[in-house]
Amino acid sequence: MAPEASDAHPILQAAIARFALDGEAATLRAIAEDAGVSAALLVKRFGSKAGLREACDAEILARIVEIKEQNVRDAAQRSFLSHAPGDQEQALLIRYILQSVRSGGPTARAFLDHMVEDAERYIALAVERGIARPSRDERARARYLTISGLGAVLLSTMLADGSGREDPAALLDRMHHEITPPMLELYTQGFFTDGSILEEYLLYLSDPPEGRPEPAPEP
Repeated sequence: MAPEASDAHPILQAAIARFALDGEAATLRAIAEDAGVSAALLVKRFGSKAGLREACDAEILARIVEIKEQNVRDAAQRSFLSHAPGDQEQALLIRYILQSVRSGGPTARAFLDHMVEDAERYIALAVERGIARPSRDERARARYLTISGLGAVLLSTMLADGSGREDPAALLDRMHHEITPPMLELYTQGFFTDGSILEEYLLYLSDPPEGRPEPAPEP
């Protein structure tokens, strides 16, 4: 069984762990068995598997915000990793998020939209605390950071183990060594040596050369 979300209600712990492991293939019967209750109780309390999944999404999103906001507060005091979640919780969060994205459709889009909205809030906190620069378009930046981060983890996981059941220790080790260092370097030091490329592109958007089609608007 997957690791538990330690602060959640026992039923949600079991459901989150099962959804993180099996994704949309998880059944109410399996979740009920993991939680030590009847499937009828789950239906009575949550209405359906979809209702239970919504409750799990809310629990996961709230935990992500809690972790991110604490990280921002710690970073402002130069103690970035003092409240980092444990390995089991990290593995659970990552697995659950990846399964949610893999599911596709309206559920995945809604989950991603919530992640972007939450990212706007904790990025705003980072700007307020003076550890992040403000953006010309905070919403667009939050969306890009969310999608690019998820995409990097998802692609890395798919290439390593298409089953989505990679050992949690191996998953976290790859995250810590393959993705996190270059990501933090890029966020900290930047990539371009000056702002000329951005300025030129923004000028192109506002006044494209005659005869060239305007680039498609961002979604």
